Amino acid sequence: MKHYKDPATKPSVIDGDNLSEGQQSLPRSPSKTARFAAIETLCRLKRNPLPVPLLFEELAEECSLIGQDRHLAMNLIYGVLRQRQYLDNCLGLFCRQPLKKLHPFVHQALAVGLYQLLFLDRIPESAAVNETVNALKVVRLPERLQGFVNGVLRAGIRGRHRIPAPVSPDAAGMPVLNHPVWMTDRWERHFGRQEMLRICACNNTQPPLVLRVNSLAITRDEFCARLQKEEIAAHARTHAPDAVILPGYHGPVQDLPGFTEGFFQVQDESAQLVSLLLAPFTQGGHLLDGCAGLGGKTSHILELTADVQATVTAVEPDPRRLTQLRENLTRLHPQKSVQIHHGTLLDFSKICPTRFDAILIDAPCSGTGVIRRHPDIRWNRQAADLPGYRKTQRQLLDLAAVLLLPGGVLVYATCSLEPEENSEVVTGFLKEHPEFNLSDCAPFLPVPARQSVDNGFFQPHPTESADGFFAARLVRQ
Repeated sequence: MKHYKDPATKPSVIDGDNLSEGQQSLPRSPSKTARFAAIETLCRLKRNPLPVPLLFEELAEECSLIGQDRHLAMNLIYGVLRQRQYLDNCLGLFCRQPLKKLHPFVHQALAVGLYQLLFLDRIPESAAVNETVNALKVVRLPERLQGFVNGVLRAGIRGRHRIPAPVSPDAAGMPVLNHPVWMTDRWERHFGRQEMLRICACNNTQPPLVLRVNSLAITRDEFCARLQKEEIAAHARTHAPDAVILPGYHGPVQDLPGFTEGFFQVQDESAQLVSLLLAPFTQGGHLLDGCAGLGGKTSHILELTADVQATVTAVEPDPRRLTQLRENLTRLHPQKSVQIHHGTLLDFSKICPTRFDAILIDAPCSGTGVIRRHPDIRWNRQAADLPGYRKTQRQLLDLAAVLLLPGGVLVYATCSLEPEENSEVVTGFLKEHPEFNLSDCAPFLPVPARQSVDNGFFQPHPTESADGFFAARLVRQ
């Protein structure tokens, strides 16, 4: 259960008792609340499977959501996506009409309403129902549909005793997995039934916030002490040397102490370990982050190479990510200089005269290792998508091979669990590039993390505190 105070339960500033004599209370048009934003985001996701943040940001601005309202909307969106199949099963107990025949907005409204009733125990039942029904008024759905949603949700309240727990097995002994069948079938083939069930159960929970402490600005112990002084629970992790987990924090990251000072970066523990595989770092060496994204690994490389005066270059084609990359590097390392190229790695390879001592390719992928943090991925992906990702990944590796010096290190990483994007990509690359050897990742990782190394690859599966990931360390002879 998530403890969340519902902003909709705040007393209204305008009340009938506050009207002066002679004034009449006029009916107000329903506002675009957090519930409306959540329902509409889920509807748009059904029509156009884009990443949730892209869809939500537009709606959040349109609805003027800030603070708790914004947090509630995201909580509802991701919660419904994590529990979609379970919620639909529960709705089937109280909804006589087949869910497939429902108006799309009605279907998503029912899911959002029921999620509040079952998973958000600090939201009053009346607020969960009434605010969800009000969202239907915003889109001017007929009163009969408003009454239908109200009736189904109130039936759910009365019949709560009939609703099975999320982990309850069905007649075949299987819990509701909340993942598409194609995905669970392949995981069962690759990892076995019990591991597949464990991964699905893990993905259906909300992940904790994990930070990487900026070791050039503050020590991990000092940062944890500062958090504890603010009564924020924080624990140092054992796998990644700079990782801190905040198990109970659900507020804005910008509100954490030390954000403005650049004391930390949001980064999962598995992702933090990948940069360590670029070692050993040579004095005055040149390092390339070929798929820089938001700059989490770029900034980590700056910290790891601070003592050897290395030159770091970052390549990022997406304008939105490029802006965030610059902002993160400025906040974390205002005194450091990074050579940033706005464009693709192909464009960069055509104009770059430098050859690099170490290159990191954190390649675009299906993202099946980070489904818990991005639950829309499970519903947006298809098995037919994997060959396209694989083609792009091979192209990136081939480009990186050209840019690497003899004796240099090439680290290939994804946040995928799929062999087609991981070990099979590396095997195919090595067959066509005999000048490269596969290097065992284990010696470059902290001892506790070495248990996730298999056949020389670093490939942890999702756990309660870390994402699924893959990395291979390749050395050019």
